[in-house]
Amino acid sequence: MKGTIPPVYAIIPARGGSKRLQRKNVLPLGGKPLIAHSIEQAMSCPYVRSVQVTTDDREIADVARKYGAEVVDRPETLAQDTSTSESAVLHAMEAMTELNEDSIVLFMQCTSPVRAEDDLKKAIEAFHEKGADSMLSVSPCHVYLWRSSNEGLVSVNYDYRNRQRRQDMEPEYNENGSFYLFKPWVIRENNNRLGGKIALHVMDECVDIDSLIDFRRVEEFLTQRGGKSTSS
Repeated sequence: MKGTIPPVYAIIPARGGSKRLQRKNVLPLGGKPLIAHSIEQAMSCPYVRSVQVTTDDREIADVARKYGAEVVDRPETLAQDTSTSESAVLHAMEAMTELNEDSIVLFMQCTSPVRAEDDLKKAIEAFHEKGADSMLSVSPCHVYLWRSSNEGLVSVNYDYRNRQRRQDMEPEYNENGSFYLFKPWVIRENNNRLGGKIALHVMDECVDIDSLIDFRRVEEFLTQRGGKSTSS
C-alpha cells in the first residue's frame, strides 16, 4: 500500500423530517435504531477517527450520542425538503476542528444499513491505493434499459435486434448511495460529493430505505443474517 492512509472522518446526515416513512432514521431495526447500524459500522472501521451525525432533531441526536457518535447541530435552513446533502456535509465539516486537507471524508447514508463487514475498510484502502479524489459505492446492474425519445422508444444499453445474455453485457453499475469517500477540496470546490479522479467500490447487497416495503426487506435480510447489520 502506498504510504499511510490519512485520517478518515465519517459524517452521517440524518434530519428529523421524512415524508414517506415517518421517523425512519430512529425506527427500530434488528433491535436498534436504524441510524445506529451506520454509526457502529463506521466506528468499527480501523481508519475512522470520529463519527459525526449532523441533525436538526433532538431524538436523533440523543440516539447518535448513545451509540458513540458526536453531534453537529444542523440549522433549520439546512434541514428542509429541498436542502442538499452537500450543504449538510459542508456545514458539519466546518465544525470539525481536526479535519484538514489531508483528511478523507466518509459520507454515509444511514438509510442504507446493509453493508459487508469489511466494505468501509476495503473501500478506504482502495481509495488510497488508487490515488482517488472521490469514490462512490455501487451495485452491479444487469437490466435492459429503455427510454422514450422523439423518434420513439430506444433501447439504451443494448441492441434489442441483437439481444445479448445479461452475463455477456458490458459491466454496468448502479450508484446505490450507501457511502461516498472524498477529499475535502472536492466538495468545497465543486459543491458536489464527486469530483477529480473518481473510483468505484462494488457492493454485493444494498437497499436504500425510502418506504415501509424497503424497511421490511432490510428486516428480512437482517433476520436471515442472524440479526446483524453487516454480512460476514
